[in-house]
Amino acid sequence: MNTQIEINTEGDRIVYVKTVEVADLPSDLQDQAGDLDQLYAVHDSDGQQLALVADRKLAFVLARQHDLSPVAVH
Repeated sequence: MNTQIEINTEGDRIVYVKTVEVADLPSDLQDQAGDLDQLYAVHDSDGQQLALVADRKLAFVLARQHDLSPVAVH
């Protein structure tokens, strides 16, 4: 869960933050999640996952650090 990625900041500046159930993730990611039941995914407007982080606040901070506008998905 600590893999560097290159976030494309060209074009659409909106990203979407949604909860992800750890039980729905591949087993290697489940192991890395420890005792967490949920993680937070950041997705671009095409639905591509850009990041997977431990808490909602971190997801929003990460997006803003890359000059992106995070929006919560319910």
